[in-house]
Amino acid sequence: MECKCDNTEDVSGWWMTGSNIQMGAFTVFGYLLYRFSQTLPALIRWPIRFFCSITGLSTLWGWVSRIVGTLRGIQSLCKWFSRIWKFFKALASKFQWLSDIINTLTGSTEAASHSKPDLRLILVGPAGGGRTSVANTLLGSRMPHTAGTMVESTRRRTVVAGSEVTVIDTPDLLSPALGTPEKIREALRSIQLSSPGPNAVLLVMRAPGANGGMDHDAAQAVKTILQLYDEDIVNYIIPVLTHADCLDHTLEDLLDRDTAGLRRAVSLCGQRPELVDTKPKQSREAQLASQKALLGRVLEMKTHRGHFKHQLQIKEEQMREKLLMDMTHDVLMKHGLM
Repeated sequence: MECKCDNTEDVSGWWMTGSNIQMGAFTVFGYLLYRFSQTLPALIRWPIRFFCSITGLSTLWGWVSRIVGTLRGIQSLCKWFSRIWKFFKALASKFQWLSDIINTLTGSTEAASHSKPDLRLILVGPAGGGRTSVANTLLGSRMPHTAGTMVESTRRRTVVAGSEVTVIDTPDLLSPALGTPEKIREALRSIQLSSPGPNAVLLVMRAPGANGGMDHDAAQAVKTILQLYDEDIVNYIIPVLTHADCLDHTLEDLLDRDTAGLRRAVSLCGQRPELVDTKPKQSREAQLASQKALLGRVLEMKTHRGHFKHQLQIKEEQMREKLLMDMTHDVLMKHGLM
């Protein structure tokens, strides 16, 4: 039995004109009383409904009920949209191969690769040590060996596994045939070409004991690099030993015997050498394996140490910032804004 009374205007007007605290208290009390009455038998429920009606609380709990219903509707709508999103997300993952084909046909793959971190490397080593072969391995290309002697640093780029790889090849900075001013100039040029700085410097040398070549002192080579670049670059040097296909000994044997100062070089830079097969007609699979190993070492070094920054680059940044401030001051003065 439900009681419906029409003489609630006076009472309702009383709490409507009351303070905010009274309205809030009546709202909470009325809603809780209404929810409690729903759990009671009908015989006990109607006196509570009658009390709410004559005091005006029925208006309050009706209003609160509509708000609760609206919030529940919004919650249901959000759950519905969430199910739709999960469905389309699962559908897109199943057709990822189609997206890759579209990106390849439209050329979007190369544009997306620029958002990934790039790798910058400088190759240093004696003539005939295999720098060109290592550069070809890193870039996945087969640039022919030039008959003449390289006179200045060169830069080559490519995209490998979504990351841009920049390789800077230098002249023979270890040879006494090149003067000290030329060596320093080319060392600084390689730093500029690898801006904002190299992630690694690969010391490329023929593996000690490999047939058909002269062994170079690896420890002395590391010291020369430190003199030409900076002492801090020692933390970015990775020894790379080429002509591994002509090697009769294992890397552990070379380190134990300290052949050509190899163990001393490792103690200076703190990096284990990487053996690379540089024979001209190696298989594509072998070249990819060497590329993955070398780039993996560089990526690991970049993850832990970032990139090397030379004092020249720091001074260039300071000069560029000063020039920008001077030009800004001149423009403001010209327009009378200062």
